[in-house]
Amino acid sequence: MLDPERWLRYALLLMIVVMGYALTVGKGGWIRIRNLDQQVAAQKTLNHDMEKRNEALAAEVQDLKKGSDALEERSRVELGMVRQGESFYRYVESPSSSATKH
Repeated sequence: MLDPERWLRYALLLMIVVMGYALTVGKGGWIRIRNLDQQVAAQKTLNHDMEKRNEALAAEVQDLKKGSDALEERSRVELGMVRQGESFYRYVESPSSSATKH
């Protein structure tokens, strides 16, 4: 039979093990808190990127609402459109001249 002092040692050891498990792996344990902190940091980065994107889109919408200059610029750049009476020129380098530059 175990003496009372040994029982007390085993009970304290068991309590330490249970508390250590709860602090590391449990619902509020440091492993879960570290994972949540990483998720929060990743979400903050994503939110910041989305805010920048939203600001750029809002500026573009404002430009398009303001006047036809932005619309004309997009038409020229994205669609290759030209005004009536303008001439469109495209300069293409010959393959031999671009090969000698490298």
